[in-house]
Amino acid sequence: MTARRPTNKPREAKPFTPLASSHVSKRFYVVHLVDGTYELFRHFYGLRRFTKGKDRPYGAVVGVLQTVLQMIESGDTYLGVATDHVIESFRNRLWEGYKTGAGIEPALLAQFHPLEEALAAMGVVVWPMIELEADDALASAAHIASKDKQVQKVAIWTPDKDLAQCVRDTRVVQIDGRRKIIRDAAGIREKFGVDPPLIPDLLALVGDAADGYPGIPGIGAKTAAQLLNRHGPIENFPPDILGKQRKLALLFKNLATLRTDAPLFKNSKTLRWRSATPAFAAWADRMEAPWLLERREKAAR
Repeated sequence: MTARRPTNKPREAKPFTPLASSHVSKRFYVVHLVDGTYELFRHFYGLRRFTKGKDRPYGAVVGVLQTVLQMIESGDTYLGVATDHVIESFRNRLWEGYKTGAGIEPALLAQFHPLEEALAAMGVVVWPMIELEADDALASAAHIASKDKQVQKVAIWTPDKDLAQCVRDTRVVQIDGRRKIIRDAAGIREKFGVDPPLIPDLLALVGDAADGYPGIPGIGAKTAAQLLNRHGPIENFPPDILGKQRKLALLFKNLATLRTDAPLFKNSKTLRWRSATPAFAAWADRMEAPWLLERREKAAR
């Protein structure tokens, strides 16, 4: 897991326009799902540009809280945050080279659990994942929320390409808030060359360096997309295409496939933010961020 560096805006990117705020209608609302682990990494390394390497104990946590509060202030009050309570998951038992917590800086790792506790104190629904990953929680939450007839749209806030597989038409979209890009199913196909359901197959063939599996030698992104558009998922490939690499490709597809059956909640209305808990004042004091209390009050109004 590494911090993602900014890149130039992709050609396929659509202009960023905020989604309809969830307070627009009392009957229909937008559900926002936030990748808390990614946000923690983003704020941690973003702060280093200004602190000259002197990491504040809760600096990245404060940054994530401010991001979430900004969403709530904008009226996006139906939301949940997924986090990696531990880095390893069931996938580490499937592939020895899968990503681990090795190499994560201690100052960053020390903020994982405080983030979860501070978000909960702020009254935000948090899903700390242990056996599964934060990405699985986002996928499961999107699956549950998209079946709710009162949910107008589901927005997954992360640039992680794994989550592209969860996008469905214009109902479930992926948002890269840093680059101000919203992608629906058409946008995913334009970027990757395949429809969202084939993203796990694409990643299996080309690999994912961030997650620690290499893909199939000799198959690049363009070739992989052509094969998938011609034959469909890897299971449908003629035997001669992958040969002895077929079993390995299916293993990588298993790694890339996000689980959607985590029982996170039953009713999307339980994701609505109402107010912080009394414990939040103590957290604001501990983090030396008294302005968070003012923003909390503003969001509550």
